[in-house]
Amino acid sequence: MAGRMVITKGKVVSLTYTLRDGRGEIFEHTDVPISYLHGSGEGLFEKIENALEGLEVGGSVDIELTPAEGFGEHDPALTFTDDIANVPPEYQHVGAEVEAENEQGETVRFVVTAIADGKLTVDANHPLAGQTVRFAVTVQAIRDATPEEQRLGQLTSPLH
Repeated sequence: MAGRMVITKGKVVSLTYTLRDGRGEIFEHTDVPISYLHGSGEGLFEKIENALEGLEVGGSVDIELTPAEGFGEHDPALTFTDDIANVPPEYQHVGAEVEAENEQGETVRFVVTAIADGKLTVDANHPLAGQTVRFAVTVQAIRDATPEEQRLGQLTSPLH
């Protein structure tokens, strides 16, 4: 009988998770497994990937990430306020998403976060920027990466 498969570099890992914000409220939850190539440095926060090393299917971790380890600090330079009259009507509600191009030609997504006193505020920070968050992660499946996945450092085939 073959040994039990554990998470090591070069394994494709499928997991489910619950992400809680700084207030402990559920920000995101998935029962549909997501997969990543362990050790590739892509698709997962480093602290979570390190905590998963050596686990088997059914294993779980509960990890706290500071802003530096997770979604970064809130950057005031990514928040802008303007007179609401200067904003097209379709964006004049909290939660509206606006895409704009920065000086480098990159597309940046802003979300309307506040409207008050004739002013509208948009913010391009991640909604969890500046917060210490918690990930509860459960391993659903593990398989060997294909030679192509190992060469490319990313997934090219489904989990099973």
